[in-house]
Amino acid sequence: MAQLESLNDELYERQLVRSRLGLLGFIIFLLFALLVLRYHYLQIDQFERFATLSEENRVHIRTVAPTRGLVYDVNGVLLAENLPSYTLSIVPERAADVEALIARLHELLGLLDIERERFYQEWGKYRRPYEAIPLRFRLTEKELAVLAVDEHRLPGIEVEAQLIRSYPHGEYLAHVLGYVGRINDTELERIDREQYAGTRVIGKTGLERQYEDTLHGMVGYEHVETNARGNVLRVLDRENPLPGGNLKLFLDIELQKLLHDRLQNERASAVVLDVETAGVMAMVSNPGFDPNLFVGGISSRNYQALLDDPSRPLFNRALQGQYPPGSTIKPMFGLAGLQSGAITPDFKIQDPGYFLLEGEERRFRDWKPEGHGSVDLEKAIEESCDTFFYEIGNRAGIDILSRYGEWFGLGLKTGVDMPVESTGIMPSRTWKQGARGIAWYPGDTVNTSIGQGFSLVTPMQLAQMTATMARRGEVVVPRMVSEAGAVQIPKVYGNYIEADPANWDVIYDAMVGVVHDTHGTAFTSIGRNLQNYQIAGKSGTAQVVGIAEDEDYDSEQLEKRLRDHALFVAFAPADDPQIAVSVIVENGEGGSSVAAPIARDVFDWWYANRRPSQEQLADVD
Repeated sequence: MAQLESLNDELYERQLVRSRLGLLGFIIFLLFALLVLRYHYLQIDQFERFATLSEENRVHIRTVAPTRGLVYDVNGVLLAENLPSYTLSIVPERAADVEALIARLHELLGLLDIERERFYQEWGKYRRPYEAIPLRFRLTEKELAVLAVDEHRLPGIEVEAQLIRSYPHGEYLAHVLGYVGRINDTELERIDREQYAGTRVIGKTGLERQYEDTLHGMVGYEHVETNARGNVLRVLDRENPLPGGNLKLFLDIELQKLLHDRLQNERASAVVLDVETAGVMAMVSNPGFDPNLFVGGISSRNYQALLDDPSRPLFNRALQGQYPPGSTIKPMFGLAGLQSGAITPDFKIQDPGYFLLEGEERRFRDWKPEGHGSVDLEKAIEESCDTFFYEIGNRAGIDILSRYGEWFGLGLKTGVDMPVESTGIMPSRTWKQGARGIAWYPGDTVNTSIGQGFSLVTPMQLAQMTATMARRGEVVVPRMVSEAGAVQIPKVYGNYIEADPANWDVIYDAMVGVVHDTHGTAFTSIGRNLQNYQIAGKSGTAQVVGIAEDEDYDSEQLEKRLRDHALFVAFAPADDPQIAVSVIVENGEGGSSVAAPIARDVFDWWYANRRPSQEQLADVD
């Protein structure tokens, strides 16, 4: 009995094992079937989809920013260049937690508030997926070492070498070249986003802005293979970017530095034009600033310091500063008087030191209280006799004065290839009615005739006016750039001012007399020892505040900012004009004593460095 029970138990156990093995086999079969079905789904049904996703994780399209074009002076000296620098960027798609990553980087590097602000602003803008967003430019060797050690704990960062704009001459060319800066929201709306993909900066001011299309170049692309951490393993395909075109200027950096240093301690501006080409050989606005501060993004503190500076270093006085021209426009109005028939070369007045309009008692005073005695046009220009020009203005009338002023470019933009330029004011009946809502009075004409009243000019306009004088009425538009990329910039002509050659001779002789005649206003300051060449010039002193008829001008009683401006315009050599100069020193008071010596230094430099040799002249002939 016991044996039978044992046999039954063994049978039962075998059946139990078989059933369990059968169940296990069925489960295994079922699982295998599910695996096959899943494999079929993934590898066959969804092959294209997952293959695409896999490729997207492995291969990325990256934009390659073009190299910005360079800028050279007339002699090939480099003025704006691109220097290699390491930049720390973040690819948000590769960072597990961007804010935590930035917090960690702040611990390591001590990020500035402006760096974090700019990053978040950039993050919110249009960009391609997996496009790196710069966080800090110009990493130091110490910062590079810190990042190298901690890179494995900083997923999403990229440290790469980039070319950063640099201005080796700094403040000397701040208002000429301008600067590049980070692209802002307003600029993002107007630029071609495809062409600026990967580009972080854009020309903000000066030539950098004016010639942005030339300097920027064309963006390129590359297909790169990355690993799971997002690091680039290899470049699969590449479409190279086209570098930006270079600029060649008419400007001579040595002359620019000379002029800048001469104006160093003043709020002032000066422009030098090549009379033949109208090329800008130098353009200085002082004080200036270091444009390199803006390239990677200027700090709020430094920018506020520039804004708060009472001398306004960011303000381009050469193109935007508007000043009364004073006596510098007397040669132009002298020509207007001759051409209109209001006076003749032999016309004379007896100057008592003041001028009276018929039927009025108010005296329009001459700068010389005792008067200049018997005065003709040539003497009036040489000694800057106000009374004579009051008479010209009264005889010719504002319509003629205004017409000639506009012909010479006053009250109009010169058209120089720079992004911002003021028009100044060449007053007229129409202008006053529109701007002030009142009629024109004879006294307005009298004030206009000596460059006071409503008249305002820029240093660039005065330089253009002087070059037009030197060219005997042929107006040429000033130009900063001679070559942009492979394109030669053509010379642009304005109106031609017709005048009797004899009348031009009178004006020329008078302007030469300003410097070389013993009674000329600039003889003592610059003409006494001048022997190698002759200068044709005109000094000017422009009032900043009005002086009552019964009061005398006393600079000691005025704050410096309320004192007269000093002006001087000239061209040389007088017998074959090559360069034209305008100088304005704010509150400098004496045009002949303060501004004229600066112009003289420019002409001396030209005579020593740029004067055509006899061989060159022979080649021209």
